[in-house]
Amino acid sequence: MSTEGGTKAVVAALFANLGIAVTKFVAFALTGSSSMLAEAIHSVADSGNQGLLLFGGRQAERPATARHPFGYGRDRYIYAFVVAVVLFFVGGVFALYEAWHKLADPHPIEEWKWVPVAVLVAAIVMESLSFRTAIIETRKIKGEASWWQFIRRAKQPELPVILLEDLAALLGLVFALFGVGLTLITDNGIWDGVGTALIGVLLIVVAAILAVEMKSLLVGESAAPDQIDAIEQAIVDGPEVERVIHMRTVHLGPDELLVAAKIAVRHNETADEIARGIDAAEARIRAAVPIARVIYLEPDIYQAGKAARETAAPSTAEAH
Repeated sequence: MSTEGGTKAVVAALFANLGIAVTKFVAFALTGSSSMLAEAIHSVADSGNQGLLLFGGRQAERPATARHPFGYGRDRYIYAFVVAVVLFFVGGVFALYEAWHKLADPHPIEEWKWVPVAVLVAAIVMESLSFRTAIIETRKIKGEASWWQFIRRAKQPELPVILLEDLAALLGLVFALFGVGLTLITDNGIWDGVGTALIGVLLIVVAAILAVEMKSLLVGESAAPDQIDAIEQAIVDGPEVERVIHMRTVHLGPDELLVAAKIAVRHNETADEIARGIDAAEARIRAAVPIARVIYLEPDIYQAGKAARETAAPSTAEAH
């Protein structure tokens, strides 16, 4: 995985969720609380998800091959999309099923009554530490963007996934504490089922958000607006290029950008001069935007009518 901060956040979340899952299963075995079971399955799903993110990062580092000439950078998006599916089915749907089962046959917590409360409080502390790590690592790269803008625009999938997972985990623990606490206070198991249902709805909502974001990355997103401006400026900064006729950019992976542009050159230049000019423009692009690693520049003679027809389509992939 090329982003050290993302790896650190994933590993922190993995160890936190493994420890939390064990304590939740013990609490469920002692009390029979459906909220504890839903939260235990949630922690298992999260642990598996972090394993998938780490594996996807490793897969993405494989070198390009003849069959996959642009490399495997999008493997990180694929495994992040799988995370959303796992969170939806293993976490959300199971929690809703368990809630339905509990609401249909509610029963109070009769033994080891305050064990789930202690476990949930301890889990909130551990999950908060994991969430804190994700926040610290995200602040290093999100700049002036809001948290929601970062989640929507980030091309590295690990930190947005961990941020949403950890947030869902913390809210899920609060919902479980709500359900278990009211069950103990009222001696009515319906509240345990309500807490479980809230956990299920929460996980499905988070999974849906992740699925939409990862699908957009899989389909292919353009470079950020500031990167597009920097690339266009780099192309025309030298004397070799008169203007950019049109340009397309797309992420091959979080840290690899493909740039394809038709550029206007002078009609009286020789092939050798055009070739040297393209090489110089490519060097300027890579200096301005280092992740622009695959660059195709096509020389042409600028004609206003022809250029208008060619640029009728958006110059870049739809902004995300």
